[in-house]
Amino acid sequence: MKRDIYHLLIEWKESVDRKPLILKGARQVGKTYILKAFGENEYQNVAYFNFEEDPTLKGFFQGRIQTDKIIQKLSIYLESRIQPQKTLIIFDEIQNSPEALNSLKYFHENANQYHIATAGSLLGIKVGQSAPFPVGKVNFFDLFPFSFIEFINGIGKARLGMYLKSKNDFDPIENSFHEDLNDLLRLYYYIGGMPEAILKYITEGDLGKVRQVQTEILTAYTFDFSKYASKSDAIKITNIWNAIPGQLDKENKKFMLSQISKNARVRDYLEPLQWLADAGLIYKSYNVKTPKIPLSGYKEEKVFKLFLFDIGLLGAMIDLSQKTIIDGNRLFSEYNGAFTESYVAQEIKSRYHKDLYYWTSKSSAEVDFVLQFNEQIFPLEVKSGFSKKKKSLKIYAEKYKSHILSRATLMNFKHDGHLKNYPLYGISLFPIE
Repeated sequence: MKRDIYHLLIEWKESVDRKPLILKGARQVGKTYILKAFGENEYQNVAYFNFEEDPTLKGFFQGRIQTDKIIQKLSIYLESRIQPQKTLIIFDEIQNSPEALNSLKYFHENANQYHIATAGSLLGIKVGQSAPFPVGKVNFFDLFPFSFIEFINGIGKARLGMYLKSKNDFDPIENSFHEDLNDLLRLYYYIGGMPEAILKYITEGDLGKVRQVQTEILTAYTFDFSKYASKSDAIKITNIWNAIPGQLDKENKKFMLSQISKNARVRDYLEPLQWLADAGLIYKSYNVKTPKIPLSGYKEEKVFKLFLFDIGLLGAMIDLSQKTIIDGNRLFSEYNGAFTESYVAQEIKSRYHKDLYYWTSKSSAEVDFVLQFNEQIFPLEVKSGFSKKKKSLKIYAEKYKSHILSRATLMNFKHDGHLKNYPLYGISLFPIE
């Protein structure tokens, strides 16, 4: 299954400024698969090393770092020659060897003729205490779950995906295409973007088995909580994780610790919240009272929403019924619109890799997302159906004299004065200027 990140990997290989690569992302989003496919397609051979499967590999990086000797040992380990330029070296689960991570600095400085790509799911959690981080000596890419367009390409609708991706105006698309895309979006809401879940659907077409895959992934994540966090933090992490669907079900989706425990204090939950964010399992969306550039300077650190990183896993957590896919537009408004807002957060995050923000004005208005792009602020209101209401956008426009207003609904592309309507399936195109 093709991923959009592939062209970035090609650019990395060909760049004169190439450094060893760290591919970040939550567990099971396909980091190993894409690196191996890239290596097999673009290099003569691949030298793959997994620091979780074989802990003895760590010994090759102990003591003084000498890149030529490390390459020699790795070649002996594989019983195969590692060649500069021609071999892609993959260090998988590199967070299990801080020394191997630190060696990337020396490969960049002394042996950059070797192409090294690494993958790690919990880098921000496990690394940093026992060895220094190679600051400035590595390139970073982030891999997210399949976006909606990647999803429809993956299940055999590539022409429709290419057509949607090339859209750069607000002329309504052919109604039959519009309906097909809305149907596919319902399917995506259920399956989500985890590669194994998508592959299960492609090979067997059984949504029950897709749900089984999702449940197994969720179980693996909960094991990670206890494996990689202290006992007290693991309990808090689990409590936060389990509370996310219920808090998204509220009209006001602001995350409130008091609903986890009456005695919960923010300072006690800062590290568990950061653990989940570092693991790539949640996205924070911060409230900004004043939408000015830079948005990060106006965010309220303690006022935020939490979104799960994959909409399919969100459905699995609440055991969403398969019937919602064929039950009209119920799925889009299910859970008080939480699925739709979560989907939009996931699409924006995967495209821009930026922090998320929203705007509120006391209790009178809320704009679901505000995005900083090309020195402008773009407000976006998300509707779970065909609603044309725009009260919050109007209040925002009057207050900040904004002439760029956007809304995401189930309706087709439409440009009405200052208001631009994106169909939900086309939200990855936001903002079209």
